[in-house]
This record gives sequence, C-alpha cells and structure tokens, in this order.
Amino acid sequence: MIVSGDTILEAVSPELKYIGVSLRNDYGLRIERGKTYAVIGANGCGKTTLGKILQSGWNIATNEIRGDKQSLKIGSVEFTDIHSLAGLQSAYYQQRFESTMNDDVPTVAEVMGERMDRERFERLCAALSLHDILDKRVNYLSSGELRKFLIVNVLAEARDLLIIDNPYIGLDEASRTFFNNLLGEIAARGCAVVLLLCNPDDIPDFTDVVVPMREREVLRSVEITSAAMLRDEREKCRALFPDRFALDEVLSTVPDISVDYDVAFALTGCDVRYGNRVILHNVDWTVKAGEKWALLGENGAGKSTLLSLVCADNPQGYRNNITIFDRRRGTGESIWEIKSRIGYISPELHLYFNNGETLVDVVASGLRDTQGFFRRPDSDEATKALRWLKALGLSEMAQRRFNALSSGEQRLALLARTLIKGAPLLILDEPLHGLDCAAKKVVADVIACYAGRPAASLVYVTHYRNEIPECVEHIFTLKKER
Repeated sequence: MIVSGDTILEAVSPELKYIGVSLRNDYGLRIERGKTYAVIGANGCGKTTLGKILQSGWNIATNEIRGDKQSLKIGSVEFTDIHSLAGLQSAYYQQRFESTMNDDVPTVAEVMGERMDRERFERLCAALSLHDILDKRVNYLSSGELRKFLIVNVLAEARDLLIIDNPYIGLDEASRTFFNNLLGEIAARGCAVVLLLCNPDDIPDFTDVVVPMREREVLRSVEITSAAMLRDEREKCRALFPDRFALDEVLSTVPDISVDYDVAFALTGCDVRYGNRVILHNVDWTVKAGEKWALLGENGAGKSTLLSLVCADNPQGYRNNITIFDRRRGTGESIWEIKSRIGYISPELHLYFNNGETLVDVVASGLRDTQGFFRRPDSDEATKALRWLKALGLSEMAQRRFNALSSGEQRLALLARTLIKGAPLLILDEPLHGLDCAAKKVVADVIACYAGRPAASLVYVTHYRNEIPECVEHIFTLKKER
C-alpha cells in the first residue's frame, strides 16, 4: 500500500520517541519514493535517532508513522562496528592484529551468504576498490573497507528506503565520487535515500529535500528545485552549528612537552602479512622528535596496520626492525612505556568502550592507556577529565553513558582522552571523523596548538587534504599491496 502518490511513509506525530530520546516533529516528515533526503544538523541534535525511528520506531505506540509496515523494505548503513556483522563481540582493541585470536570471526563471504549476487557484489567491490575481500575476516577490514562493505552488504537486496549515517567519512576521494553516482542509480530505481549529515558541504548536488534539525527538533523540510536554491540552503544550514566550545580553556589545558629522544619511531623494511595476505611490504619510514607528518593512502592500504606497529598493538612488531623513542623493539621495553608517550585516536576506538562507562570514565582512562572499564578515576583524574569535557562543550554529559551519546559526541570525548596526558607523540587517525563543522574548526585549532609545540611529533591520517594542519611539513603516502 502506498499512502498517497509516491509517499512510502509519513511521520506525523508531533513527538517522536526512540529508547528514551524524544524529538519534536511539529511539521511532520514525508518520505517519497525515488527522492534523496539530506538530514542536516549538529552532533547530538538527534539525526541518528530520527534514522532509527524511520527504520524501526514504528513499534512505539506514541509514534504515529503511516505506511505499509509489512511490505516496506528498509535498510540502513551506520558505521557502528564489526560486531553486528560478525555476530560476536571483539574483546579488546588489539584482537584484530592477532591472527590466532580471530578463528571464530566470519569471512566476508560467510556474512553475505546466500543473499549474495556474485556478479553484482564483485562489480560494486571493484568500483569501490574493495579487492580480494571475500575470504577476509570482517575484523581485518580497515575502517574505510568496513564502511564500503557495509554499503555493499545493505545493497545486496532491493530496498524501498535506504538510511545512511554520515556516508562520506572514512572514504577516499575516488570512493566518494563513485558512492554519489551509486546513490543516483539507487534513487532512479525508485528507492528513497535518507542521508544523515553533519556538514552542509556534504549535502550532495542531487538532493531533493533538505531536512534541518536543531536540538532534537525536526524543522520544516525544504524542497530543492534548483542548484541555486541548494547553494542557498547549504548556507542557511550553517546557522544550525553554533559555536559551543570554550576554545581559550582548551588551549590553556594543553600541557608543555619535553622529550629525551631523537627519533620518535623508525620502521625499516617492515612487512606484515596474515597467511598469504600481504598488508605491508618493505616499508621504510622515520619520524624524528618534533616532526609533523601526514599519513595518506587509499582505503585498505594498511595505514591502521602500520600505526599498530608504532603503538605496540601488533605482535608482528617483534619480528620487524622497529625503533621507538630511540629504542629497538624487542630489547626488553614495556609496551606501557611506549603507550605512555603516545596519544592515539582511531576511527574504531569507540567500539571498545561499551560496558557502561561514563564520559568521565572514558576521558580519564587516557591517563592510564587503557581501553574499557577497569576502574573508576580518582578525584585528580576526574578533575582533569572534567576540565577537558568543559572545554569541548560536554560537561553537562559528564555522567552520561558513553555508548548512549551520538557518534560526534563520542568522537569529541575520545579526542579529550587522547590529549589529556600530554603525550609527546600524537597519532591522529582521522580525528575529525564524524564531527560537525563547528566541532571540526575547534578540534583543528586544538590540534594545531598541541602539535605546534617544537618538541611534539605528529602523525595525521586523513582522506581530506584540506584537513591537514598547517604545521605538517612532511607527507608519507602508503601504497596498497595487491
């Protein structure tokens, strides 16, 4: 049954609820077949919640959503984790780098199963530069490969509505271009597409309807009728991102840095392989104390694996020629000595704080180099954590559970966790991943202040060259092994 014309669903109740979160919906929201909707708003405004309501909030009695619930096929892509794909919980961050700990993790082919149209699957993978992944265990996928696979996975079946949360983050430039072309094809076949976005510049040119959101309120939808109107709407949407950060306090929180080494790390002829799969081959790279580097490379090139060698997370570091802080790996050093001097953030780090930790717990754990809930912070640790949370506009959420926050709010908290101890080597793997445009500006200023100190070393990973900090003097590009 179609509600009216091409309408496939309509959320009409003035209040929409999902797992303890309420959204104002005074104007209603209608989704029509074959149209692309850009839901745009700041981190924490309720975009992800709206997506979940459209997908599965029909069962909540107070939500009045009209449509044929039984026949409507709805798919969603949310960069959450491998756990929903694998049907199991990875116990700790380093697990995916340990070949003996992943025997129960399914391969990509096993996840796809009988739903897989082999020809279509291979065509999509080739277009997205996903090569030879069928026999790869899903937690061996890089963050970019995982996002691409989530897209391919949800497209394995025909859909009436596709909801995609922050689709562009983590994708290299070529993949972003193909993805936009793919969305056009999907819409042309009659599928409605809802994109949940936190940056006005990400609103694609083929958008039919812009749905602004502000402070858990769905505002009036705007029908786009021309390219000029879309440009104007992008500019109007910038008002949805107020400056909510205490930047001066952030910068005053950044500690002084001193070092007692000449080389932050040096990799000489490094190789990493799992069975016949070569991830890194003959990699040479030296970062000296005080140097600022950008690390670039397409999705799946091995950037995260390379960083796992530096951060002492990968057991294969012991069979490679690696020097960290002037000391050769495998000469009796403690991994905790290494970690105490490194501030590290990665796209998937949030997956390993899922045991009821509060925001204060997570930020304070950066002082102890641990992932997960091991003990509550003492009063001094909590005070330091609260100062960072206040500086980043999160103080009111300090006692909320980390896994109940939006992905952007989690990202800000993890950045605070990365910087709180004042490590001399900062390794930032896509640090602006999932942040709205106001948060990106503040975080970029914080990184520039922190890394701009002469003794600090920086490795900055990104797929957006315009995000590389001005202090970066060197670029290391990693090529993908075939």
